[in-house]
Amino acid sequence: MAKGDDIEERLRELTAEVLEVCDMLPKTPKGSHIAGQLIRCGTAGGANYAEARASESREDFIHKLAIVLKELNETRYWFNVITDGRIVDPKLLAPAMEKCNTLSKILAVSRRTAAENAGKLRRR
Repeated sequence: MAKGDDIEERLRELTAEVLEVCDMLPKTPKGSHIAGQLIRCGTAGGANYAEARASESREDFIHKLAIVLKELNETRYWFNVITDGRIVDPKLLAPAMEKCNTLSKILAVSRRTAAENAGKLRRR
């Protein structure tokens, strides 16, 4: 399996976990609001990564990876809101949070490497 295929698969797995978390949220105004926000950002990362893999240029690839990172950051934010508000048992969220954090780190390095190779960033 190619590295890109692995990342895309892991993003799909995260999407499935996000949807499971949304099903755990209470059917209250608070839970519904968080679920709506989380569904949008938590499912967008994988779709945007698939688009990045089909990008038309290196600059387009770098830009789309930045969007994926923004979506993962927002997903992490909502996971933290759920945890901080004790809306769902943090133990149930831990695997999804860990996957989100790991993917963020991997994709940040990928984006930085692509930007350096495109001459958009100076190497340290």
